[in-house]
Amino acid sequence: MTYEDVAVLIPCHNEATTIAEVVTGFRRHLPGARVVVCDNNSTDDTGALAVEAGADVIRETHRGKGYAVRRLFSDVDAAFFIMVDGDGTYDASAAPEMIRLMREDGVDTVLAAREARSDDGAAEFRVGHQWGNRVFSRTFAFLFDTSYSDVLTGYRGFSRRFVKSCPLLARGFEVEIELNAHGASLGMPWAELSTAYVERVTGSESKLNTYSDGARIFRRLFRLFRDFRPALSFGLPGLLLGLLGVIIVIPVLVTYQDTGTVPRFPTLFVVIGLFLAALVLGLVGAILERASRDRLERNRLAYLSVPAPWQHRGSHESQPFAVEAPVAAHLD
Repeated sequence: MTYEDVAVLIPCHNEATTIAEVVTGFRRHLPGARVVVCDNNSTDDTGALAVEAGADVIRETHRGKGYAVRRLFSDVDAAFFIMVDGDGTYDASAAPEMIRLMREDGVDTVLAAREARSDDGAAEFRVGHQWGNRVFSRTFAFLFDTSYSDVLTGYRGFSRRFVKSCPLLARGFEVEIELNAHGASLGMPWAELSTAYVERVTGSESKLNTYSDGARIFRRLFRLFRDFRPALSFGLPGLLLGLLGVIIVIPVLVTYQDTGTVPRFPTLFVVIGLFLAALVLGLVGAILERASRDRLERNRLAYLSVPAPWQHRGSHESQPFAVEAPVAAHLD
């Protein structure tokens, strides 16, 4: 089987140690697929080595994985996409199964959940990363009502209609959270499979900062929840303020009923302030909910304007996926 309708997208920064092996691995397991590397302002020979290995290379000068993924989504066209990091930690042999799930089962996105080979995962994951990933995954599942087990995996499959309807705004490693939110907000069919995750080779260093990037991911997660569920995001604090106001005002009302006077005016003013704040939060949530629904409807229409993955079934056997104009070029 050949994969002329598949594009492998590899965003990377300073991965000269591993990029050639990654490109070669995916070309071997997905014969005929187009491999496109986005050189994210590398200072080593990442781009040149990717070209030698047979990849097309595009440059993105804005530093950050989000910028690189956005550039790849914008410039590359195919029926199916595989996105993978260029650090050599993911198993290329899982890619054909990811394509099969999209092509035959019609899912729009496939998440490759990382499975460490060592017993405790200490060799593959840096200190705290396993725990952090579990926290992020469970938080995302709670906020967006999903059951993704590895929301931060860098190895994913996408249909064309997922990629071309995804308005990415993330700049860094929080891009994975935004990809998850896009699929979850539109209720896209998805699948997940386990794949081997290996430790980095000697000389290859992770670009992820445990604390600053972790804080950025958490911030982005809650901002996305606010954008997609504003009625709940603003309405719940409003409800809590309203309940607090009720609790505080009850003694004032009891005193008024018994004596006919209100001796604690400061308390009454606080209650009025709480009720006004609750009302404002409720109104803001209602207005933003309407705006959010309009945005989701536009995203849904963009999603529906592209053929479903299963409609590409069989096309890979007859002719390669057509692109009107080249969108990426080899480096000189």
